[in-house]
Amino acid sequence: MRLRLGVNIDHVATVRNARGGRLPDPVRAAHLAVAAGADSITAHLREDRRHIRDEDMVRLARELTVPLNFEMGATEEMIALAEVLKPHAACLVPEKRTERTTEGGLDVVGQHDHLVPAIARLVAAGCRVSLFIEPDEAAIAGAARLGVPVVELHTGAWCHAVTDGHGTKAAIELERLRTGARIAFGHGLEVHAGHGLDYDTARELATTPEFVEFNIGHFLMGEAMFTGLEHVIRQMRAAMDEGRAGRE
Repeated sequence: MRLRLGVNIDHVATVRNARGGRLPDPVRAAHLAVAAGADSITAHLREDRRHIRDEDMVRLARELTVPLNFEMGATEEMIALAEVLKPHAACLVPEKRTERTTEGGLDVVGQHDHLVPAIARLVAAGCRVSLFIEPDEAAIAGAARLGVPVVELHTGAWCHAVTDGHGTKAAIELERLRTGARIAFGHGLEVHAGHGLDYDTARELATTPEFVEFNIGHFLMGEAMFTGLEHVIRQMRAAMDEGRAGRE
């Protein structure tokens, strides 16, 4: 199965908001990413609007020719907006104002009762709901009990260990991801992955057949400053394809 690439455009908006105004335009980045081979676009509208803004979401929902993945907290404000925009997918994530970025998976066990009505409303709006979780058996089982079709496994611990040169920890975290993907697949869930992936980690994780989609943003936008967005999308697409082909 071809591995899909979802491109997160949040940090184009981060650069824009650092100075104010309208440029660089994250929606333009989304169109360039699609032209270069992205299968979907992810945007996280945070409560504090630190990067993506409401008007960005409106334009993305109106203009995109590929699926829009609305990454969001399970709050009344975000659910109400999703009901209006009706994106293809809604990925529920934990959110804290004090964090730099999403730092871990959603507590699907402890928040089960809160998530049930949120998921029901998103499904009624036509959204394909996914949950951003840790690659742990309890979290995966909790997601399955909530009846969602998709989970996105948090790859941050593995990617950070690789970057920091902690070989033993990296090996443990990679096996945790691979085991989690198998368990999720066994529950009948579609398995995605994201957070901190670069060319090398995406290529390596692509050898795990249960993964069907990677969502990548920060690395791509950082590299794009040096070599251009379309180039890095194509390079990432090639790395993922190489990893998947190597499995076969």
